[in-house]
Amino acid sequence: MIPGFRLSGNIYYQGQNLYDPIVDPVQVRRQIGMVFQKPNPFPKSIYENIAYGVRVNGLAKSKGDMDEIVERSLRQAVLWDEVKDKLRQSGLALSGGQQQRLCIARCFRST
Repeated sequence: MIPGFRLSGNIYYQGQNLYDPIVDPVQVRRQIGMVFQKPNPFPKSIYENIAYGVRVNGLAKSKGDMDEIVERSLRQAVLWDEVKDKLRQSGLALSGGQQQRLCIARCFRST
């Protein structure tokens, strides 16, 4: 509880109210990616911005799987051609629009 905070209404995802007390917010965050208006890339390499969530959630069985997920995610966000030779560079070094697409690419990691 946050003092002074009041919540009204519901948000449903696959028939489940996300504000229901029985819903585990950690599990929800594993299924739903969020992209904010202001880009918020992790202070990591472009590659690691995608790989981090994949690794934490055990979605890649090998380095090859990870490489494939990273490339596919960046392609889906229309960023691959711009960064394919810069994957070890910081995501923070990208332009604002590229940072936003990098954050979008993190949402694609498990598809």
